Amino acid sequence: MCGIVGYIGKASAVPVLVEGLKKLEYRGYDSAGLAVLENSHVEIIKTKGKMKVLEEKINGSLNGCRIGIGHTRWATHGRPSDINSHPHKDCSGTIAVVHNGIIENYQSLKEWLQEIGHRFVSETDTEVLPHLIEEFYNKTNDLLKAIKMTIAKIEGSYAVVVLSRDYPGEIFAARKDSPLIVGLGDGENFFASDIPAILNHTRRIYILDDGDIARISETEVDVYDSNGNKKVKEETYVEWDAEAAEKGGYDHFMLKEIHEQPEAVRKTLSGRIDAFTGKVNLKEISLTKEYLEGIRNIAIVACGTASYAGLVGKYAIEKLTRIPVMWDIASEFRYRDPLVDEKTLMIVISQSGETADTLAALREAKKKGSRVLAITNVVGSSISREADEVLYTLAGPEIAVASTKAYVTQLIAMYLLAYDIACKLGKITEGEVVQGVYALTKLSEQIKEVLKCEASIKEWAQEISRWEDVYFLGRGIDYNVAQEGQLKLKEISYIHAEALAAGEMKHGTIALIEEGTPVVALATQDFLFDKMLSNIQEVQARGARVTALTFEGNTEMEKSAERVIYIPKTLPITAPVLSVVPLQLLAYYAAVARGSDVDMPRNLAKSVTVE
Repeated sequence: MCGIVGYIGKASAVPVLVEGLKKLEYRGYDSAGLAVLENSHVEIIKTKGKMKVLEEKINGSLNGCRIGIGHTRWATHGRPSDINSHPHKDCSGTIAVVHNGIIENYQSLKEWLQEIGHRFVSETDTEVLPHLIEEFYNKTNDLLKAIKMTIAKIEGSYAVVVLSRDYPGEIFAARKDSPLIVGLGDGENFFASDIPAILNHTRRIYILDDGDIARISETEVDVYDSNGNKKVKEETYVEWDAEAAEKGGYDHFMLKEIHEQPEAVRKTLSGRIDAFTGKVNLKEISLTKEYLEGIRNIAIVACGTASYAGLVGKYAIEKLTRIPVMWDIASEFRYRDPLVDEKTLMIVISQSGETADTLAALREAKKKGSRVLAITNVVGSSISREADEVLYTLAGPEIAVASTKAYVTQLIAMYLLAYDIACKLGKITEGEVVQGVYALTKLSEQIKEVLKCEASIKEWAQEISRWEDVYFLGRGIDYNVAQEGQLKLKEISYIHAEALAAGEMKHGTIALIEEGTPVVALATQDFLFDKMLSNIQEVQARGARVTALTFEGNTEMEKSAERVIYIPKTLPITAPVLSVVPLQLLAYYAAVARGSDVDMPRNLAKSVTVE
């Protein structure tokens, strides 16, 4: 997520804004900027790059300004550049805006605004906001009304902060689905997207609700609901220390990011489902029906966690489209003279977009004539630049080395792609598309339900932490999730873990099962449920202690497993988004119990940029 800071008071605004934005650097960003009022003029300084680059551009200037807004941007719409950096302004230069979130209907709004004379300079969705505010302000001569009319016009998520030359003693803000707080000072007030930005100045805050519009001056704070009625807000006092505040009160970034998954899923789906037809609409890629009818196969290549997302993607694409899919580990792909050519669609997956082995595989495939589609989280990354098509996940920055929300959003991207291809080729009925898309839209809220089981999973993890070997079993797509589960456990807790296709357990590995051996069994595929029960009984007969993970209602499992964790019912094909969450929590709490450095596990790096 991007960072926002706003300040009005007696102090010089620029140092406050710069300090606040630096406190948000942990969130990840690719550009930074600020806007201040100087002599009744909106002055904007912004740049691609880190805060030190912005500070060099400021070069000690603008220190007389007492009001301003600042932003650090994580690129979504438009590559990282000076022009695409925030703040953005209207045609007259009167209004400046910073924004977190995604405006889903920005393209139609932009076209309308251009038709009536507005001039755009960036590639961003955000730029529609200052122009909309300008348009409505010219009609009402009331900035608060103009902001209210603007947010009624837009679809999507936003935390938006507005500075205007015509209101030199006030800053305005609004939020929906993106966090925003008001900091309450003595003769000064603040806006911020997260607490660390203002913690050195105040611990008294208002947490804005969805639909709230707020106005601050040096001495006053007014908050309105979406209908324009004033609200009485409850003041919150922050007792966290600075380090804890960066983590949102969580003990580790990994746990914070696990809890951010509902929002990450929602954002990755945002704007990619047609509200009228209920179908997938991937405007950003150009895989036509004609092209898809001409391919012979699809190849999916990635490393580590991303490769396990690719395995789920392989299952989904083959099931929905009936196109053969080859899956490979990127570090092996180019050394076996792979059978890809101009009739192969190559899909590469990388959180950072800089994974060296995956980038090399991409280049090898392009040499052989394949069209390459990248699934990545980072706009402007090497993989995104070199691929023919890019489908961005919108997980936001992921700080912990062990990937959680990046993996889940990669799954969402794979499902969107699978349904899009299947629909274009007429491989599934309209009803099946609508059913699948509906299941996707429910996942965000269902993850929240899974997270309510955190306390019981923590107890389970305490038991697991005492062992040195854990086995994960699954059939079909559950086996693919088991592979991600075992990776999470061993990479941060250092417990040896192994995932097996449940039917293969008896072909050798069952010799390792002894009294008390922990086994994790996934059983979310209805047509394989009875077979999983048999496999569970096989390991139990050798003394294994089995914890099973299955859908609510499958109470038959309680007769076979020692412990059962239930997840909300979804389609079997979308189950991995929910079933992986307990496995993430298991790994996290087992690592904590063993005293591991959860966010920075030994010998590992976030982005592997060497072969």
